[in-house]
Amino acid sequence: MYITTRGMILRNATAAIFNGSITLGILLIAPLGLAAVITNTLLVTGSTFLVCSGADLVVSWLIQPVKYKGSFFRKSSQGEIESIPYKDIERQE
Repeated sequence: MYITTRGMILRNATAAIFNGSITLGILLIAPLGLAAVITNTLLVTGSTFLVCSGADLVVSWLIQPVKYKGSFFRKSSQGEIESIPYKDIERQE
């Protein structure tokens, strides 16, 4: 998973806007008031963004200090997740 924090936010915002657009289209067909349509659309958009962001946190927590095929994973200074060759890992005692 090589993606920056900015990339995660962009991906989550895109998913949220897409889900919000679908919700808006569905709710405009239903006989509801405009306030209910706008409120529901904003709630779906916000909850989608929060759920996607929470899933990103869980994934990054799961893969951070894991040894996998002779390497470890770490976050770079730009926020990307990169693997470290096993020979470059310092032992912590």
